[in-house]
Amino acid sequence: MYGDAAVIRRRASELDEQAVDIRALADRLVAGADSVGWSGRAADDLRLRMRDRAAQLRDVAGQHQEAGQALAKHAGAVGDVKDAIAGIERRAHSLIADARNRQAELATFDDAAGVQRTLSPADQQLVDFDPPPPGHKDWLSVSLPGL
Repeated sequence: MYGDAAVIRRRASELDEQAVDIRALADRLVAGADSVGWSGRAADDLRLRMRDRAAQLRDVAGQHQEAGQALAKHAGAVGDVKDAIAGIERRAHSLIADARNRQAELATFDDAAGVQRTLSPADQQLVDFDPPPPGHKDWLSVSLPGL
């Protein structure tokens, strides 16, 4: 498999939670600096510096949130590709099973003239098909009659 959408979504959720935590940390940093019980130029510089750091933390929180959104989008794409692979795989196996059934019927059937009937070229292609491993991305490029 190429990715577990549930694991990716879980990581996206973790990044969103981290963004919330980082924003809360920024708020606590500013509140702590504002509650310092001293005044003067040094106290003002401290408050200004903490507001700057809090702004940087909020930027980082935004980056975490953007990364979480990108991962969530990627998880959706992974799920879509895996669903497409599974759908193609199911349809191909069904077509192959049908062709093999027709092949088995023809193998035992002789018409009145004693001539053995042959499998159609499309059915022969299905019977001869060597499928990729289950869930493999090569299923996306499979070309079979009826698929």
